[in-house]
Amino acid sequence: MAGHSKWANIQHRKGRQDAARSKLFSKLSKEITVAAKMGDPDPEKNPRLRLAVKEAKSQSVPKDVIERAIKKSQAGEGDNYDEIRYEGYGPGGVAVIVEAMTDNRNRTASNVRSTFSKNGGNLGETGSVAFMFDRKGEIVYSAGAGDADTVMEAAIDAGAEDVESTEEGHVITTADTDLNEVSTALEASLGESESTKLIWKPQTTTELELDGAQKLMKLIEALEDDDDVQNVTANFEISDEVMEAL
Repeated sequence: MAGHSKWANIQHRKGRQDAARSKLFSKLSKEITVAAKMGDPDPEKNPRLRLAVKEAKSQSVPKDVIERAIKKSQAGEGDNYDEIRYEGYGPGGVAVIVEAMTDNRNRTASNVRSTFSKNGGNLGETGSVAFMFDRKGEIVYSAGAGDADTVMEAAIDAGAEDVESTEEGHVITTADTDLNEVSTALEASLGESESTKLIWKPQTTTELELDGAQKLMKLIEALEDDDDVQNVTANFEISDEVMEAL
């Protein structure tokens, strides 16, 4: 299984903690506000906002928090955020992409650079690692959505690119520009997804032993702890044994 999926599973386990959930809610709310400010406040008329709301609901963000985030954009409240991507290398030569939304570029750049250097990584120039990833849409369904054949058929009909089915569930991949359309079609046939979002999918992965995995997790957790950071992706792979040890 590719690194981003493993990390998502690890995140999901740790995300049960109240503090982590509070931070996650804040990041999802920020994305909703920015999406609504950039386009129409009606999710049905704004694909980016629709996906942001859908992802927030899948992470159990309360309805009133979602509505407040949309209203905030229309009231002219809050700061104007710039979307910035940082790229670098973590321990073991693992490529790392950091997506941030910030109202202060200098602060965020300084914090991200410091976090990389303190945790055995190096921040590179824009474009230094992005070529090792493909921008894709990812839709995740639980195993209860149907068997592999049923989900594969629904995904093909919806225009998806690929499906990976395991005992844990189904991961459907789409072109980044097709995510909204495909997720809408799948919702009609399979119901609500567990997660719907744009991702950076690694073209190749670096396998890590326990020591390297622990060091990389420390870097990723430190980056994700920054309020300006929205997403962190890395092209690593770990065995089930290492996963259990973490």
